[in-house]
Amino acid sequence: MRLFARRSPIDVGPGERLLASSGEVGGTRDALYLPQRLPWEQVASADWDQEARTLTVTEVGRFGEAQPVHVVRLEEAGRLLQLVRERVTASIALQRHVPVADRRSVRVLARQAPGRRGELAWFVEYDAGLDPEDPAVDEVVQAALAAARADLGA
Repeated sequence: MRLFARRSPIDVGPGERLLASSGEVGGTRDALYLPQRLPWEQVASADWDQEARTLTVTEVGRFGEAQPVHVVRLEEAGRLLQLVRERVTASIALQRHVPVADRRSVRVLARQAPGRRGELAWFVEYDAGLDPEDPAVDEVVQAALAAARADLGA
């Protein structure tokens, strides 16, 4: 009798192995497949709506540009949701909240592929009403980035 491995409906990249999946959505150590490949460090947020049974994944974006958003319906999401939470959290090397003015702040983030030493990607998220072009705001951001880089030896 010959045994055949059941092939996953998700085609993952070379050297990657599916760790959890639901339908056409799955995750490996390195990326989330929606079905397109999205590296974990490029996932800004992932929100689960139990009632609608939908996973909303927002990609990291550039200031002033709309962040790509993917909404997928999942029948069974348990293990996949655990993997998403763990891998996105693991991709954050540093997250710092920095007050700027009038109860507004920025968040400085350093992200990298989970479990790998490599180049850090730096991001700044601005509260509504803060203008990144304002010299006073930029001064606070540059000081926060310099301090964060120093703390990580980057």
